[in-house]
Amino acid sequence: MLLAIDVGNSNISVGLFDDDHELKFLSSLDTDGRKTSDQISIDLMNIFSLYHYNIHDVSGAIFSSVVPAMNFMMSKALTRLLGKTPMEVGPGIRTGLNIRMENHNQLGADLVANAVAALVKYPAPIVLIDMGTATTISYISAQKTYEGGLMFPGVYLSLDALSERAAQLPDVSLQHPKNLIGKNTEDCMRNGIVFGMAGMLDGIIDRIRDMLPGENVTVVATGTPAPVIVRHCRNEVLYDKYLLMEGLWEIYQRNK
Repeated sequence: MLLAIDVGNSNISVGLFDDDHELKFLSSLDTDGRKTSDQISIDLMNIFSLYHYNIHDVSGAIFSSVVPAMNFMMSKALTRLLGKTPMEVGPGIRTGLNIRMENHNQLGADLVANAVAALVKYPAPIVLIDMGTATTISYISAQKTYEGGLMFPGVYLSLDALSERAAQLPDVSLQHPKNLIGKNTEDCMRNGIVFGMAGMLDGIIDRIRDMLPGENVTVVATGTPAPVIVRHCRNEVLYDKYLLMEGLWEIYQRNK
């Protein structure tokens, strides 16, 4: 079995693949850079217990991270649990992805994994939307080259900023809007974020399509807020919940 982990700014995603490439579970933990390797080990053992799997059946592990402060502790925890050093997505790892960024090291490991999986699963050119703490839009050309992208504040970050910086605005959860026009403060905030983000995505997708006249562009979205947002986009956007995990699995197979 393969243990795949992504350390994000807000959450740590933990997935387990069997030998037939079937994802047996996908779990989530809060990201806490203060945790020791022992605490991370306990968290992982508890997840395996929750889903009724034996961590000793894991034959390999891979992780990606955009939180450098946690990398050492995560690697130490996995080494202790599995008896072998995990694979870390970063310099020296074969991904098969041709990157045309000015500085390859500035491209997040999660975006690399997403792009690798997208190229396996979908026809290029691809517009890849990753909705996490930040919303990142990546453009992968018809030649299957990662060309670059755009980045702006994520859905939850935008909601938190409204409630934290405006004294009379409350905390609100992300839900599907009932109507376009809100009738109370909470609905006005929620509708503004959902429809505003959907409109922003549509605008960027349309501009990328204008760059590529005559080409059929595949648009794929992943990330926790994506199902709520993309259903209100006017462009066709495919939602792929497991894209990042699939990318980690693919990278592991290319390097094991």
